[in-house]
Amino acid sequence: MTTELHGISSMATRHVLAEWAAAYAAQGGVQVQVESVGGVDAAKRVAAGQAFDWVALGEGAMQGLAQQGHVLAHTLVPVVASPTAVAVAEHAAAPAIDSEDALREAVRAAPTLGYSTGPSGQALAALFARWGLTELVAPKLVVPPPGVPVAQWVAQGRIALGFQQRSELMGVPGVRVLGNLPAAVAVTTIFSAAVARTCKQPEAAQAWLNFLVQPTHHDVLQRHGMNAAN
Repeated sequence: MTTELHGISSMATRHVLAEWAAAYAAQGGVQVQVESVGGVDAAKRVAAGQAFDWVALGEGAMQGLAQQGHVLAHTLVPVVASPTAVAVAEHAAAPAIDSEDALREAVRAAPTLGYSTGPSGQALAALFARWGLTELVAPKLVVPPPGVPVAQWVAQGRIALGFQQRSELMGVPGVRVLGNLPAAVAVTTIFSAAVARTCKQPEAAQAWLNFLVQPTHHDVLQRHGMNAAN
């Protein structure tokens, strides 16, 4: 008899998955344990063969795990679309970020800036390179280790201009979210989920994944700064 499902996710989806897990149990589903860590570390643990029933990470990481056979490819499903936002400390001056030009100037002017080690950070590094700002940014770039939120270091004053998934910046004391990246340079990360190869109760895990993609969850996603992935 299925008693509990144990899964691992990146930090960006921890709040929405925790809310869904509580709702799933309340409506008669099994108990779902969500372990949320830095996405890089999560992927390494899954690839190393640590036992999980399900995995939810950025689409790129999930595709890699599926190709390597660590998650069941036929169960892979996109769950949420998470936009990247910009934040400063609560009482700091707020630069304009409402256009690509404005954002580029904000990056130029920031004494320090930071992003995560996950997919959004990789996309931002590529954006700065396209702008020709890699050398300018390098000495003032602060990247927290996996599992440490950018927002935490923004609140502490260690990062003046912070970039991360909006869901991870929202509601953090001492942090002011300026908004999402402007449309011309928007960075949206798709987070997908799949049944893990090590799962001993795949039917129960699949039922949980089916629950995650129900259209009735859109209000939950929006409350956490996310959107449906499809």
